Amino acid sequence: MIKLKLPDGSVREHEKPLDGLAFAESIAKSLAKKAIAVKLDGKMMDLATVIDRDAAIEVVTRETADGVDLLRHDAAHVMAEAVQELFPGTQVTIGPVIENGFYYDFARAEPFKAEDLEKIEARMREIVDRDEKITREVWKRDDAVAHFKKIGEHYKAEIIESIPAGEDVSIYRQGNWLDLCRGPHLPSTGKLGKAFKLTKLAGAYWRGNSRNEMLQRIYGTCWANDNDLKAYLTMVEEAERRDHRKIGREMELFHLQEEAQGSVFWHAKGYRIWQALEQYIRRRIDAAGYLEVKTPQLLDSKFWEQSGHWSKFRENMFVVPDEIPSTDEEAPVLSGKAKLMAIKPMNCPAHVQIFKQGVKSYRDLPLRMAEFGCCHRNEPHGALHGLMRVRQMTQDDAHIFCREDQITAESVAFCELLLSVYRDLGFDQVKVRLATRPDVRAGEDAVWDRAEKGLADAVEAAGLEYTVAPGEGAFYGPKLEFHLKDAIGRTWQCGTIQLDFVLPERLDASYIGEDSARHRPVMLHRAILGSMERFIGILIENYEGRFPLWLAPVQAVVTTITSDADPYAEEMLQAMRAAGLRVEIDLRNEKINYKVREHSVAKVPAIFVAGRREAEERTVSIRRLGSQQQETLPLEAAIKALVEEATPPDLR
Repeated sequence: MIKLKLPDGSVREHEKPLDGLAFAESIAKSLAKKAIAVKLDGKMMDLATVIDRDAAIEVVTRETADGVDLLRHDAAHVMAEAVQELFPGTQVTIGPVIENGFYYDFARAEPFKAEDLEKIEARMREIVDRDEKITREVWKRDDAVAHFKKIGEHYKAEIIESIPAGEDVSIYRQGNWLDLCRGPHLPSTGKLGKAFKLTKLAGAYWRGNSRNEMLQRIYGTCWANDNDLKAYLTMVEEAERRDHRKIGREMELFHLQEEAQGSVFWHAKGYRIWQALEQYIRRRIDAAGYLEVKTPQLLDSKFWEQSGHWSKFRENMFVVPDEIPSTDEEAPVLSGKAKLMAIKPMNCPAHVQIFKQGVKSYRDLPLRMAEFGCCHRNEPHGALHGLMRVRQMTQDDAHIFCREDQITAESVAFCELLLSVYRDLGFDQVKVRLATRPDVRAGEDAVWDRAEKGLADAVEAAGLEYTVAPGEGAFYGPKLEFHLKDAIGRTWQCGTIQLDFVLPERLDASYIGEDSARHRPVMLHRAILGSMERFIGILIENYEGRFPLWLAPVQAVVTTITSDADPYAEEMLQAMRAAGLRVEIDLRNEKINYKVREHSVAKVPAIFVAGRREAEERTVSIRRLGSQQQETLPLEAAIKALVEEATPPDLR
């Protein structure tokens, strides 16, 4: 008797083994029609998989998150088949599922053109209409290598040759087309549907190594139905309109250039946003009992070796000798006890050094240490993306050194602080994920058990719902990730809190306990915004440059209808600046409608307009961004109202 447990806890018994499709039919024929795969004990499997043991089972349909991922997986294979039919001689390499879609890398002498995407899409629809059966075959590894070499698929053969000798490989046959793949897959191409679209072309190095040959990458997106596809494409169109790089240029906030790859040139207006945000966060953490510190940019490599970052992140660190050699013979060796310094990619080891100065008692804990730390990471050029992916970043970083019995209280307090900050910044929808131990990690399993339980207890004590992300924790500890949703429905992972028993041990941090013995503190790594650069990029796109008044780089512009009002406009400017407002003045000899339109394009929240009558009556006409209406108020009342609106949320 085979016992299969459904997600609702009910158990179905079957006398004989059966495949996934038969199981779905045993529940309902309507479910069998919707089924595209099954999950056995949490692992996705083909519908054709024979179930011959007791297991937890779930029927996967196309509308579920797992189902959509499977559709995207098959869309990549259907695209690859279409490409090879249309462009004989093209080699397929790797084609994974990514967020919101998929891609496949191709080796082809002639470059693809944008118009080729329409041809490939059309052929993909033909392949769907053919309803080609998809079946799994198990081949001997060497037979697979020989086959792919014979048909000229040298990249695929290279992938298979990297599999240990003697191991069998999984091959999926799709009509007459086949590919190396672990699976699972749909039962047939007809199950894919046609809610897909190819979106763009790009270059990509074979195996991601710039020393290898350049391949051609085709990106696509795929969804469960046409409505979801349409909604996604609309969101993409809206995202392009809100692109922070475009708005940043229009508003003169920042720029990037080749001579400083991955580093931002902040213009005066952009830096005003930075300062307003930093000052706000500084007030919030100061009120929460954090002590702000400042640590060096350059640290001896020994700290990174001790912490474990050297072996984990060495290729992403900027490393320099601690003395500039005058000859090649004096140059330091790049291994062992070499005299090397590293520009910090994170602040953790430096904060431990401050903690270790002097003797700490259990009474000193928790110690909350914060830093707006400037860090550098050697990201590949191809990965850089405006403010969202940079090499030089400033993190609103902090580390809480505490006792184990303080973990829950400190984590709950952090969650409350983070959610309050996000609400102030306009983000009300936040999802929490608990990321657990990765395959490659530091520390014993027993330590990880304690750490994962500690964070799970904390998030439950905070009253927050969460999902588990297996294997996605940091190498030294599990973490809670906070994913916020922006104005057009995109999610961004910004805030995090990581529970770490490992680094205090490796870096020999200790405190004197109530028993007068030395104990290791627990280290909570936490950030609310993440990197200032990336979060400002998110804010720009979320607000489409129309910042709330307290964050706006220019809160108001004073402008005139006629030159007769210029002296009064100057007086208005001085009064508004004296009240603490960020104000500019426009006395150009241009028509007022032209000036209003220009400042509206620059996303200035309020335009104070003065003419001869306003000067005589000491009033001002106010035009607000996005409104065709105007309001006339006494000058003092107008300034007072604007000051109240421009007050940061924590000071109201």
